[in-house]
Amino acid sequence: QVQLVESGGGLVQAGGSLRLSCAASGRTFSTVAMAWFRQAPGKEREFVSSITWTGGSTLYTDSVKGRFTISRDNAKKTGYLQMNSLKPEDTAVYYCASTPRRASVRSNEYEYWGQGTQVVVSS
Repeated sequence: QVQLVESGGGLVQAGGSLRLSCAASGRTFSTVAMAWFRQAPGKEREFVSSITWTGGSTLYTDSVKGRFTISRDNAKKTGYLQMNSLKPEDTAVYYCASTPRRASVRSNEYEYWGQGTQVVVSS
């Protein structure tokens, strides 16, 4: 069992940066793949980025490539999403998710979810 709690969201101007954190509880965090999804108002939840449990492989949706960086610190049971050069279209609730299986872009393949953290990017 893994419980996830996101933090780090907030209001930022376009071009700014935020760092989201996802703190996990449970003994198995170091063996789970982790991902970030986001959901904007009126839109479906979409994949943002994922990272394998070793941290050796990452994946990004095209719209955030070169701007966002996913990472994890298994010793601290924490995952991160560094978001740079933020745009108004990045405004959404950001969720972290994890799975004991391999990383995926599909939300239904993740078993554990955080409650989300709001990110608002003003123009």
